[in-house]
Amino acid sequence: MKKLIFICLALTILSCKQKQAQDQSEEVSTEHLAKKIHEEVLTVDTHIDINVKNFTDSINYSQRLETQVDLPKMEEGGLDVAWFIVYTGQDTLTTKGYEKAAENAMAKFDAIHKLCEEYAPDRIGLATSSKEAKAIAASGKKVAMIGVENAYPIGEDLSLFKTYYDKGARYISLSHNGHSQFCDSNTGEAEDEWLYNGLSELGKKAVNEMNRLGIMIDISHPSKESMKQMIALSKAPIIASHSSARALCDHSRNLDDEQLTLLKENGGVVQTVGFSSYLNTEKHEEKSAFMKKIYQKVADSLDIKWYERSQFSSLTAEQRQDFMQNYRKVVKIGTDMAALMPDAPKGVTVSDFVDHIDYLVEKMGIDHVGISSDFDGGGGITGWQDASETYNVTLELVKRGYDKEDIAKLWGGNLFRVLDQVEQVAKELQQQS
Repeated sequence: MKKLIFICLALTILSCKQKQAQDQSEEVSTEHLAKKIHEEVLTVDTHIDINVKNFTDSINYSQRLETQVDLPKMEEGGLDVAWFIVYTGQDTLTTKGYEKAAENAMAKFDAIHKLCEEYAPDRIGLATSSKEAKAIAASGKKVAMIGVENAYPIGEDLSLFKTYYDKGARYISLSHNGHSQFCDSNTGEAEDEWLYNGLSELGKKAVNEMNRLGIMIDISHPSKESMKQMIALSKAPIIASHSSARALCDHSRNLDDEQLTLLKENGGVVQTVGFSSYLNTEKHEEKSAFMKKIYQKVADSLDIKWYERSQFSSLTAEQRQDFMQNYRKVVKIGTDMAALMPDAPKGVTVSDFVDHIDYLVEKMGIDHVGISSDFDGGGGITGWQDASETYNVTLELVKRGYDKEDIAKLWGGNLFRVLDQVEQVAKELQQQS
């Protein structure tokens, strides 16, 4: 009897070891496949904010900075294409406001050009089409592309869309946080307050002008009614440069199922965003409440002014710029501190991010979903905190069963397909005029 028990025990142990070895083998195989796919597909992140202070001859992205994105991090994480954002906050709808904003926008355009043309031309090149992006990447360099978050700096001069196009802008959002001269913003939903109930007359003209030039229309910040009117007017597919699924996270920055259907029918794409509060509200709030105290302690120790997002609208441009300049430093120190605390909440993860991708693919199909981070603009989740961790997204996609063809579409193929179609529509419109 004892001998029989011993044999059974030995067989059980052997079976467990075999199962463990099999699991380890499968894990190694999955990682090997993920790394191979990640190296072979073109990875495109459609939303990365910038600060012009990090685009000088002495401090720039050729160096390892406190930012979530720089060339060393892109190289480490295998991020091939970065859409750098010309962002300007909302101000009064006046000539004075437009002029001040225009200066900010041009400074950011110039900063991106200097990075590619003066500071690191041997490591990164500026692309204005999918063909150029692929050629630059094939040469071994990283790729910069330009998106404009908020057309507010254009004022009421529609000819400036051409100026922005010539500067390299290939997508533009007609509003940000606050109603612009072109359309209502998603922020109007909170109090049900609108200026136009969608697009203004100027906004309708802007849609036509972007179609004519070959600029993708970005609907991530405009209101739902604005988005619906843009789709009705546009002769080309549109994009959401950094939004996720509202069914999984009820935030006005996300897209509901009706919007997803409209975008699919339009032929557009939703670039799922790695922004924790747009992915899982409960996890985000739990982690945020914990980290709020940590960040404040870090900021106090460094004698840095620290603000909550709810305070941003009341800050001066200088205060916002100072905050963003120090933001990554405080967050990094705070994150390192929290990592050593056993009671720290895990927060929103890459798995939560890919849950949104799964949902969007189910609702819209694999041809209408993409990826964005909103790095250096509030984005970042556990597992994808900066560009150096970009591979982790591919790994999770492989674990979910996506193959190389699917992953190539998600990581930029779909976005470039839309850009190509927008360019083709522009050629046809220009030929007709």
